[in-house]
Amino acid sequence: MKERGNRSLSRSFGKSLALIWAYTGLNLSAAMEYRAAFISQVLGMALNDAMMIFFWYLFFRQFPRVGGWGLPDILRLWGIAAVGFGLATALFGQCVRLATLISGGQLDYFLALPKDTLLHVLISRMSTSAWGDVAFGIVAFLLAGDLRPTTILLFVVFAATGCAICVAYHVLVGSLAFWLGNSEAVSSQASATLINFSTYPGSIFHGWVKVLTFTLIPAALVGHLPVELLRQFDPLAFLAVLAFAIASLALAAFVFRLGLRRYESGSLIVLRG
Repeated sequence: MKERGNRSLSRSFGKSLALIWAYTGLNLSAAMEYRAAFISQVLGMALNDAMMIFFWYLFFRQFPRVGGWGLPDILRLWGIAAVGFGLATALFGQCVRLATLISGGQLDYFLALPKDTLLHVLISRMSTSAWGDVAFGIVAFLLAGDLRPTTILLFVVFAATGCAICVAYHVLVGSLAFWLGNSEAVSSQASATLINFSTYPGSIFHGWVKVLTFTLIPAALVGHLPVELLRQFDPLAFLAVLAFAIASLALAAFVFRLGLRRYESGSLIVLRG
């Protein structure tokens, strides 16, 4: 019985990955129809990220360390955070627009589809500029040095957990629209807060702010703790990051399904191009 359940779970996971892959290909194909716009958006986002690193470079020329962190640590932090957030909004682009879809009554289309509603909603749209974040994050990590196989493997894992936590966070915040109605401003502010907290050294946060970065605003799990683990690996802390990412996704899915029960259509005719 248990073996049958494992096979069913594995089959379901495989189908979900295939669906994500198919939608990513379709979204990329649609974006490449306007190749110049696609390239300009990707380069623009990468340049925007690079400007922030340039300011950090100037800062570290005057102050070599901040709470024990140096420029290589900042490069790794931005690398992990940029790739994680970039993948979240590239592969699951609707996560940042979930509140808008709910309050606007635009979930009706997805409710009629056979696949998991939340997954279908998330992957139905891609943020083109997010690929600029992904490209920049990889370059930033390479510039930080220490390219041992174990370090590269950890970077890939932390980019994946960062993506999972970012998606879960946005789904949880966006799902507030089921109960609060129009909460687009709250969702947008929450997204900006996570990004801002995730791209500053974790050592500068203390007291209740530090507690927030491990709970309501999980910036520490997105970037701070992974960077510390790249500096000095701790198996228990590593497992804690993995467990938090998985638990976050499970909680986000549960809250969304709970909210879906009280969802009321906005009686809108939505035309999808």
